[in-house]
Amino acid sequence: MNDSTPKVTGIGGIFFRSENPKKIREWYGEHLGLAVNNYGSSFEFRNANHPENINYLQWSPFDKKTEYFNPSKKEFMINYRVQNIEGLVAKLKEKGVIIVDEIEEFEYGKFVHIMDPEGNKIELWEPVDHVFTQMGGETTK
Repeated sequence: MNDSTPKVTGIGGIFFRSENPKKIREWYGEHLGLAVNNYGSSFEFRNANHPENINYLQWSPFDKKTEYFNPSKKEFMINYRVQNIEGLVAKLKEKGVIIVDEIEEFEYGKFVHIMDPEGNKIELWEPVDHVFTQMGGETTK
C-alpha cells in the first residue's frame, strides 16, 4: 500500500550563509572529501522503504547577503523532503502556519516555504529524485 499521508519524510537540504561560498565549498572538498559542484554537494543515499531508489540531500553554502532565506534573519535554512505537498500545505494553513509563497513545480520536484514560530524559514520539497540520477555527476556517498 502506498502511504500518501501529508508529512515530512526526511531532510532534503542544509543551506547556510557563508562569507565566501566558493572558498568554503573548496575547503570541504579538500579537507572532508565532499564531492563539490557550483551549488555545494549532493549527498546520495538509499530510501529505507524503497532501497532500489536513490535519494539526495543538498548541502549548500549561500552568500551571506542572500535574500533566499528572507524573511528569516537566521544564518541557515533546512529543506525537508515531504510527500503530498499540497495536502501538507492545506493542513498547515488550517493550523495557521505562515506560508511564505505558493507551491512551485520544477522537473526535480515541488517546493514551498513556510515559517516556524521562531522565525526560521523552512523549505518543503516533494522530490523527483530520478531526475538527479539521470543528470549524473559526482555525489558524496
